[in-house]
Amino acid sequence: MKTSIIILAGGPSKRLGKDKGLVELKGKALITHILEKVAKIADEEIIVVGSATQKNTFSPLCEPVADVIVDKYDGHSPLVGALTGFEAVHSAYSLLLPCDTPFLSSKIVTMLLDRCIGRDAAVPRWPNGWIEPLQAAYNTKSAMAAAKKALDHGKRNMASLIDSLEDVRYVSTQVLRELDPKLLSFFNINTFEDLQKAESMEW
Repeated sequence: MKTSIIILAGGPSKRLGKDKGLVELKGKALITHILEKVAKIADEEIIVVGSATQKNTFSPLCEPVADVIVDKYDGHSPLVGALTGFEAVHSAYSLLLPCDTPFLSSKIVTMLLDRCIGRDAAVPRWPNGWIEPLQAAYNTKSAMAAAKKALDHGKRNMASLIDSLEDVRYVSTQVLRELDPKLLSFFNINTFEDLQKAESMEW
């Protein structure tokens, strides 16, 4: 099964003072950590950024491993980035990822891709009902249509995309703990405190 990986790296990070994907953790940019984790999973990797300036900064670091492309639509948001990615890839299934989860579990994302086969999406869900649409697998064609529909209705959050899909398989984080006991795959770097915590973790 051919699969694509779409990494969203266009969001600004005022708290960190620079593009999240370029923030260094243990001597490597966060985007590099992600690319290394998914290197053997997909047939193509695309990084979506929000501007030509970002493309110029990410490209030397990421290419030729991954193509760096700029959002095609106005109004930066994860949904806009996702649609740009879905339109650019060539595979039937796509794995959508953020650029700020350095402990990403390749086992988890591989499971999500497997569970997405024949469905519109496979999305992690926490016991309290929260979902992880930015670390999920999608039927590329279905997700592209759902993203366009959401944007046409003036919606810009990923939940709107999920709501427009007919056949979503939710995967409990309790199940995912079997592959990643501490669920560090979902640990985001949003602040300097998060970065310091990540630096102190044992890998």
